[in-house]
Amino acid sequence: MNTDKPLRLFFALPCPPRLAGSICRWRDAQGLAGRPVPEANLHLTLAFLGSQPAHTLDALVQLARPLHTDAFVLRLDELHTIGHGFACLVPSQVPPPLSHLVGQLHAKLCAHGVALDSRPFLPHVTLSRETAPGPQPRPPVFEWRVERFGLYLSENVGHGVQYRELSSWPLTAPRG
Repeated sequence: MNTDKPLRLFFALPCPPRLAGSICRWRDAQGLAGRPVPEANLHLTLAFLGSQPAHTLDALVQLARPLHTDAFVLRLDELHTIGHGFACLVPSQVPPPLSHLVGQLHAKLCAHGVALDSRPFLPHVTLSRETAPGPQPRPPVFEWRVERFGLYLSENVGHGVQYRELSSWPLTAPRG
């Protein structure tokens, strides 16, 4: 990999392929306006790093390795339009292990000198962009057992943007 070229990076929870298919079939049946996010790109961002020098990649991988939280079930049960027209599935209740993971990750990234968005963390899975605000249909509950998180590269390709997992880390099974 060219160590001079900046990389557009983010940490995220990957949406399982079967669930991503179900979400996209529901979204498409609703006729939501805007540009739909490709099924393969559905994810929940934990930390958006933006453009980072390629030579920092190893340090970012090492930074995430010791993070520890329990696996959890994520329930996406509300549809909101956020930011500049992003139609997103969001949880009505944020699982404590998700908040814990994000808190650890953000603290490590800040200590490493990575500038993060100052807005509070809002867990969401973006379904479409450039959506007009207005009444949204009530979604069914989409849920998955989150057992890992990863570091992703956003790449421009001929037909849009593609996300590639560079590394991933398991979450632990809760003791019970």
